[in-house]
Amino acid sequence: MIARDGGRLVGAVPLYLKTNSYGEFIFDWGWANAAHRSGIRYYPKLVAAIPFTPVTGYRLPLHPDADTAAVTAELLRAVRRLADDERVSSVHFLFCTDAEKGALAAAGYLPRLSMQFHWHNRAGRPFDSFDDYLTTFRSRNRKQVRKERQTAAAHGLTFRTATGAELEAGDWKALRAFYVSNVERHGGMTYLSERFFEIARATLSHRLVATLAYREGEPVAGTINFEKGPHLYGRYWGCLADYQMLHFELCYYRLIERAIQRRCTLFEAGAQGEHKLKRGLGPAFTHSAHWIRDPELSGAIASFIEREAVGVAEEARFYDQHSPFRAEGSPGDED
Repeated sequence: MIARDGGRLVGAVPLYLKTNSYGEFIFDWGWANAAHRSGIRYYPKLVAAIPFTPVTGYRLPLHPDADTAAVTAELLRAVRRLADDERVSSVHFLFCTDAEKGALAAAGYLPRLSMQFHWHNRAGRPFDSFDDYLTTFRSRNRKQVRKERQTAAAHGLTFRTATGAELEAGDWKALRAFYVSNVERHGGMTYLSERFFEIARATLSHRLVATLAYREGEPVAGTINFEKGPHLYGRYWGCLADYQMLHFELCYYRLIERAIQRRCTLFEAGAQGEHKLKRGLGPAFTHSAHWIRDPELSGAIASFIEREAVGVAEEARFYDQHSPFRAEGSPGDED
């Protein structure tokens, strides 16, 4: 969906017509089941999002010189017209910005609060090294991280962090194998085809960052991540054998090291996972907004997400209280 002022593009909405809820990470399977039990058709639906990517971004991107209120209103009117033309049950803006959620709420969308775990560099004085980062941990948590890294190192593997442009053909083939192995292990669906990896190598090598583990020169585990400006985004991981603590080493510690080296301000390690807390990734809110056509279903969902938001906020406060970090201003403790 696009908006033009004369011949100039001034706004857009990325929209997908979907007959399922796979790959969204803002979960509405319960809503779909409730609709089905009530005799309400839930699919198809319209989703404004980037497929398979639980990363906050603009879902109503506008030209810097555009009339923000006017273009946003016109885009949302066009979305509703499309929703009527396609006879969809609902429209969902996923991982939108907080400001966009406010604009969508004013237009009748139900605002929903969710949570992920993010790593933030130190404001004002970025970390100099991973060891510098660990000085902000409580002693017992710092010891745990060091022990986990020692365990991963004891497997006799060789570790490497590299951009897509630095990877060889065999590494790209291995990344695909790791992805498939992990998806199959968890009973998921392999959305990313072999052709996707070919296209990614040709067009996204400068954005992709991989952490890899090798045994005798052969890759046995790795991650797929993407980097843009001061932000690093973790996406996929896989391993062809079980190595204790290797997941933490490749998915968190080596990526935090890279973020520190490159003065990144943010590392988003993907959806879910409270185990990330002890590795220094703290709770961070994410946002979505939803328009539901059926009034009764809309009312039930509105009541649910209001209660859900209270629970999410309480959960975030709990995680903040149990972070591995020393209280600000407290003296350092010895290992």
